[in-house]
Amino acid sequence: MGLFERYLSVWVALGIVAGAGLGLLVPSAFQAVAAMEVAQVNLVVAVFIWVMIYPMMIQIDWHAVRDVGKKPQGLMLTLVVNWLIKPFTMAALGVLFFQYIFAPWVDPQSASEYIAGMILLGVAPCTAMVFVWSQLVKGDANYTLVQVSINDLIMVVAFAPIAAFLLGVTNVTVPWETLLLSTVLYVVLPLVAGMLTRHGLMRRGPAAVTVFVTTLKPWSVIGLIATVVLLFGFQAETIVREPLVILLIAVPLVLQSYGIFFITWCGAKWLKLPHNVAGPACLIGTSNFFELAVAVAISLFGLNSGAALATVVGVLVEVPVMLSLVALINAWRPVKDAEPVIEDKGQQHVKAAP
Repeated sequence: MGLFERYLSVWVALGIVAGAGLGLLVPSAFQAVAAMEVAQVNLVVAVFIWVMIYPMMIQIDWHAVRDVGKKPQGLMLTLVVNWLIKPFTMAALGVLFFQYIFAPWVDPQSASEYIAGMILLGVAPCTAMVFVWSQLVKGDANYTLVQVSINDLIMVVAFAPIAAFLLGVTNVTVPWETLLLSTVLYVVLPLVAGMLTRHGLMRRGPAAVTVFVTTLKPWSVIGLIATVVLLFGFQAETIVREPLVILLIAVPLVLQSYGIFFITWCGAKWLKLPHNVAGPACLIGTSNFFELAVAVAISLFGLNSGAALATVVGVLVEVPVMLSLVALINAWRPVKDAEPVIEDKGQQHVKAAP
């Protein structure tokens, strides 16, 4: 885990402070950026989102999809949790907290937008950061790659319909055209660009891919922080007026993360998955592709919307939550039975299984 990834929560927190401060000091600058829109897509934010997503897409090896049939149970668990459970529990928690529990402190319009932002997080399973989490729990790297690749393929066709359905159920009007445009802009096109780039780099060998992605990775985090600065700059007045709103949004997001983790962990135990497959499966289901959620929230509801704010709060809480779950998985790693090893002298010694 590099410096940027290890302290991502710190950078996001600093971005929040900087954005809110600048939004109060120079609101006209943020208004000028907000005006740079084409077809409900802010051009400045779109550039930052691409800077975030593009390096992640280059890392996906689509040839790994061919190995999907070798260990289907772990993959099926991931897909069921990501697409049949997680989006709906996220929507349910959003409604529970913002239409009932937190209703006395949040106006109905803001509550509706916060729910929408949570839904967009729930419909976007994690992509690149999963590789970091998998490495930290000593997961099967190849199998993690297959899980991420299949999720990305499904996201191309499933993200927009599920998001539109859930947003409609929670009484948020969403234009299908904008949602489909966002999916193409922030999923399909980056995937195609990443595939073409990877194909060209692989002609020089796998090392070329690693070097190129390593070079771009700091820019990915810079794009994320720049987006956070913009979002909180637009939200500055709201934050000052309602300082507890970030905490209110964080509560259901944290509960969702731990809830989905334990659901997936129980499923993995029931399926008797090996630890190096169960760990990454749980982490893939728990984390979010927050870059996509942020981009779509901005396209659908605007830069200064409650939905955009909710997705950014998702960025803030995700890293510390995921690191705590990594610690849990490592603590629950089973102690393998010792296996006998016969040395040349004919004496039996005990060697710990790797």
